[in-house]
Amino acid sequence: MKRALISDIHGNLEALEAVLEDIQRSSVDEIYCLGDIIGYGPNPCECLDLVMQRCKATILGNHDQAALFDPDGFNPMALQAIYWTRDRLDSGPGSPNIVNGRWDFLGELPRQVDEGEFKFVHGSPRDPTNEYVFPEFVFDQRKMEILFGKVTNYCFMGHTHLPGVFTTGCEFLSPDEFDYVYQLTGEKVLANVGSVGQPRDDDNRSCYAILDTDAKTITYRRVEYDIEKTASKIYAEAELSDALGDRLKHGR
Repeated sequence: MKRALISDIHGNLEALEAVLEDIQRSSVDEIYCLGDIIGYGPNPCECLDLVMQRCKATILGNHDQAALFDPDGFNPMALQAIYWTRDRLDSGPGSPNIVNGRWDFLGELPRQVDEGEFKFVHGSPRDPTNEYVFPEFVFDQRKMEILFGKVTNYCFMGHTHLPGVFTTGCEFLSPDEFDYVYQLTGEKVLANVGSVGQPRDDDNRSCYAILDTDAKTITYRRVEYDIEKTASKIYAEAELSDALGDRLKHGR
């Protein structure tokens, strides 16, 4: 079984379409989305439609949650983007049933999915929606022990937009350190699958991961997309900060 794990699309339609095309070429059996379909980007409705059509399971992200409820802890740029996203979701495209269907889909998303040795969250195993797990956490042994204590074997997450693997030895390994294929050995692992729509590891290509449950491997994939097209859409929206388009070009 090969399962593509995508996360943090953030309304970036060009990135999502490019990743879905790459997934189709990779003989993947099913797709899981680890949250933040919307927020920041210019195409929330279109990205929601694709996730609803293509993903077997989808998890609630903090931006998805913020669109539904009062945003908590958002900076002014992110907050403005969420309010714009709400308006865009309310105004279509599509019939009233389609518009309501998108909201219903968001409102029914689970905070996590547990499948035996595999756990899927957006944030962390302790707080599935909102907690960030940054690479520098490896220097806080107690914090890492608490997080690993919530995991049976393997936990997959997004949220930070920084792809890589946390080990129980308090290491964070970026994909280039293991040549983009990580072998699961039975030792507990926290794996961040990176971001489709807004990479922040100084690589502006989309990132996602493929979990092979038979070979017990995580394969990281980087995919180029039309960044200029997405950025131009953002620049055209007065209520979206130009910085949201600029950051796509630099992968930050």
